[in-house]
Amino acid sequence: MGYNFKIQRFKGDRTYEENFTIDKKFITLLEALIYIRENLDSSVGFDFNCKSGICGACAIRVDEKEKLACKFKLEDKKSYSLKPLKYYKVQRDLRVAKDKNYSILKESKAFLISYKNEILNSEDEKLNKIQSDCILCGSCFSSCPVLEVNQNFKGPFALTRVYRYIIDKREASNQSLEIIQKDGIWDCTLCGECTLVCPQGIDPKSDILNLRSKSLQAGFSDPNFMNMNFGFSF
Repeated sequence: MGYNFKIQRFKGDRTYEENFTIDKKFITLLEALIYIRENLDSSVGFDFNCKSGICGACAIRVDEKEKLACKFKLEDKKSYSLKPLKYYKVQRDLRVAKDKNYSILKESKAFLISYKNEILNSEDEKLNKIQSDCILCGSCFSSCPVLEVNQNFKGPFALTRVYRYIIDKREASNQSLEIIQKDGIWDCTLCGECTLVCPQGIDPKSDILNLRSKSLQAGFSDPNFMNMNFGFSF
């Protein structure tokens, strides 16, 4: 019985890993982290709130994969590597500042821009129900390889939120569709990592593909297409 946790920690400009071994039985990773902070080292930094997978505050990387600590089930006699989410400013150890989530959504205009008076029926509500379940945990953002080379990329959660409103029949504007043409839908590699790590079962990859289709229908085109070399010379 027991676990070993290798937690990535920060002291000044120095990054290091610290091991914590626990000879107790826990169901979830969050339970173990709370035990570490209350009994072994009160300075270990991590976030949590609802403890039920609704708020997204406890998202971290477990063995390099994004997980919600409150939903991650521990296996007995196993070692785990724990790191903070990528592309966010680390506040302390596993705790990151997620205020950029809201600025990205604002820049992407991921909301109803020009309201049209329409009544939604049950079928309309089903169209964007899954996208509406996004808890902004940041898991998809952290898993995205595009952000390694383009820090201005809007990221999966912003694009899937734009799609949620683009398909809302109350939306009368294509403004958000125009905004995501740059550093948005055409920059995505469609690797699907965001879909794999989403704790809510949202599929940003499919949403981005649908946004590309809607963009083409609206008269937009892939800006990278003009820079492609097809081997022709004139």
